[in-house]
Amino acid sequence: MSKDQEFQALCGELIARPHARSYVLAELHDFLASLNGGEFEETLRHAPEVRLPSFEANYLAAMVEYAAGLQGTVPPAWTRDIPPLEKPWFATSLKSLRLYLLTNSPPPFRRRNLFVDNGVEKWV
Repeated sequence: MSKDQEFQALCGELIARPHARSYVLAELHDFLASLNGGEFEETLRHAPEVRLPSFEANYLAAMVEYAAGLQGTVPPAWTRDIPPLEKPWFATSLKSLRLYLLTNSPPPFRRRNLFVDNGVEKWV
């Protein structure tokens, strides 16, 4: 399976396995982290072939945008076509951590109204 086919398959898993969303997103994280610069641009030049729900589309786009920054490349154009979430989403229900997440979430996630721990930057 080629890298772009693997990416498309993982995107399809977000639809096929909604109950396992966090695991599929973790798989996508690991997949993106495994790509070198040339592979990154080639693999991600096409948008997901499946129509993702708003949350999944935004989370995926934020991960791709973040990974592009780490790769020193421009995110693929399709990420700009995904409008941000209308309501903020926090990675925890603990209200005491929301200020931390508001101020420490990586910019691609904040722009999409996703507030996560910046531990996502531990990609290499």
